[in-house]
Formats: sequence, C-alpha cells, structure tokens
Amino acid sequence: MRTRTRSRTRTFLYGLLLGLLLGGAGLLPATAASAADNGTWGVFPTPAAGAAMTDRAYFFHQGAAGSTLSDSVTIVNSSDKELAFQVFATDAVNTPAGGAFALLPVETKPKDVGAWVTLAPETASTVTVPAKGRKDIPFTVKVPADATPGDHVGGIVALGTAVEGVQQEGKVQVGVKRSVGARLYFRVPGPITAGLSVEDVRVSRSAPLLPWVRSARATISYALVNRGNVVVEPRVAVSAEGVFGRELLDRPARELKLSLLPGQRIELTEPWPDAPQSDWVTVKITAGAAAHPDLVSESETEFIAVPWPAVGLLLVLAGAGSTVWVLRRRRRAAGEQPQSVPDLARTH
Repeated sequence: MRTRTRSRTRTFLYGLLLGLLLGGAGLLPATAASAADNGTWGVFPTPAAGAAMTDRAYFFHQGAAGSTLSDSVTIVNSSDKELAFQVFATDAVNTPAGGAFALLPVETKPKDVGAWVTLAPETASTVTVPAKGRKDIPFTVKVPADATPGDHVGGIVALGTAVEGVQQEGKVQVGVKRSVGARLYFRVPGPITAGLSVEDVRVSRSAPLLPWVRSARATISYALVNRGNVVVEPRVAVSAEGVFGRELLDRPARELKLSLLPGQRIELTEPWPDAPQSDWVTVKITAGAAAHPDLVSESETEFIAVPWPAVGLLLVLAGAGSTVWVLRRRRRAAGEQPQSVPDLARTH
C-alpha cells in the first residue's frame, strides 16, 4: 500500500510541476494595448493618485546602461474571497507558432529585463490580496552596465497559488494554475536597428481526385524573424504568379496585429482555398512595418501545380488498358496458330 501511495503522490507532484509550466506561461493577447485582467484578478501599473486603474496599459520605461529606476505594480482582486499569489518578474517571448505574446513561466529563470527587476521583499513569499481589494508592490529596475541598446521586453506576473483543476495527460495528472501578467517594455538608448526577415517560404497542396470539379486547396507557410534590436509590428503581403506572369493571388499588405520581439522567430501560415490545379507557380511573401517605411523583406518559392490524383488515376487506367490489350493480342495469336496436317505418304 505504501508503494502505491508514494507512486500516486509522485505522479501528482510531477503533474503539478507540468501544470505550473503550462498555467504559468502567462499568455497575453497581442492586440491593441489593454491592461491584463482575467476577470478574477488583474495586474496593472500602479496609477497616480486619483487616476483610473487602467491609466497605464503596460509599463513603458527607458534608462541608460547602469541606471536604476523605480515603479510599482498593483494586483486587483475582483473576487469575493481572499486570494494568494506568487509574484515574479520574467522575460517575454513570441510563441513559435502564430507569434502570440507570452511571458515565461516561473520555473524558467529570466536572462533579460526580467532579471533586472527587483520586487519588494514581501514577494519572497506568497502575496495575499483581500476580497475586492488591491495590493501595490514597489519594484526597481537596475539596468546592467553592459546592457545592449534597443528594446527589452518582459513582464510582472501574478500566479495564483490555488490549483484550479487537475487534468489527465496520459498517465500523468496535470495541476492547472492561472496567471496574469502586465507587460514591461524597456528601452536602452543607443543605436537602434529595425530588422525583419522573411524565411522558409513553402507551399503544401491538396487537390481533388477529379480536377476542376472541386477547388484545390493550398497552405502557404513562412517564417518571420526579427533580426533588429527593437520591437516591430509586421505587415505582410502575399502574391502568386503563374506561367508568363499571370496573376493568381494578390493579398495587399495588412497588419498581423502582433508585436515581434527582438531575436524572435515565428511560423505563420496563409490559407489559399482556390489554389491553381495546373500551373507553374511563384509565391512571394513581402514583409514590412508601418513604423519603419524603409524596412522591407521578400522571399519566394516555386512549385508545379499538377493534379496528381487525376494523373495517377489516368496512369492506372492506362496500365489496365494496356494489360487488357496485351492479353487480347496473346489470345488472338494463340487462336491463329496453324493446325497440324497428317502425313498421307506414310499412310500408304
């Protein structure tokens, strides 16, 4: 019995750690600036006396290498019960698929602006916020003397200590915790370089068995890489040409509604529901940013659109027809062979 109990406890603890990793990721929408709030609690830059709680959407600061500045973060508890939180500072990333803004979980040690932040000593243990109340937590940002110029992005997170559910993932139980984080944008003055690169453009297709009876579909995949030292908000245009420059696709530049952080690489896709079924196609991705008019990157790929299912069916039918023809020829040749004639001379 002891062995079983230990095994179950160990499984739950492993699951709880995984749950913290998942629940503590602090995913935030990469849309227009808005304060971080999940409906039960929120995390905001502390407003000035008399100002609304949402006076500042995020933290925006600037400081030279070696400097130190101070600010405060506020946790608002909108529920009817007291809540406890683990409060920490961390770095921000873009999720590899789709590019959503995310804050690293508590288990991951920050290496950038999250490591520059020192929260009030009370955050060394859990921070309790009364029902319908708030808690202001001062912090300082000490910029390293060797900090590189450009944008450094992170956030301050309030991770609820309550396990709000347990999910079964195979043989492992996963404890789920929720977190909310306020973004922190920090710029170190110096040479600023905006960089954006389009890479790895590729196309995957699916064609109907009978061509031109139904539309062929394709998915255009590509990567965007921020090779500069400032945040960029990409605009992307998609185009495709067929043989002799015939226009097959023309999607004007549009905002992706995401913030691509310095050094981040994201994978994006474009659906193409009415892709060509027979053509030699060149697909081009063009990326830029409204705030940086001179920033333009292009990449393209080529593919031959062939209705392979139909071609395969034709080959099968042609092969079957050839087999039937050969068999008929053989039967006909066997039926036309001359019959043997008796030797009359030997009879007499």
